[in-house]
Amino acid sequence: MSARIRKLIGGIGLMAFLAAYVWAATAISDRLPDNMAIKLVFFAVAGVGWGVPILPLLSWMNRGK
Repeated sequence: MSARIRKLIGGIGLMAFLAAYVWAATAISDRLPDNMAIKLVFFAVAGVGWGVPILPLLSWMNRGK
């Protein structure tokens, strides 16, 4: 598979994952108690946590340049 096709597929996968991740994070945040400290911790973890599942996709996209 050429690098161009791999990056196209990876880009589409990345956008789909991020859309689902944002939807899930907001759906979970609606169920949290109405406490600012809890929501602050949740969104801090959710804001950083999206990067970990993306790493294998990014490494696959950049393989074989």
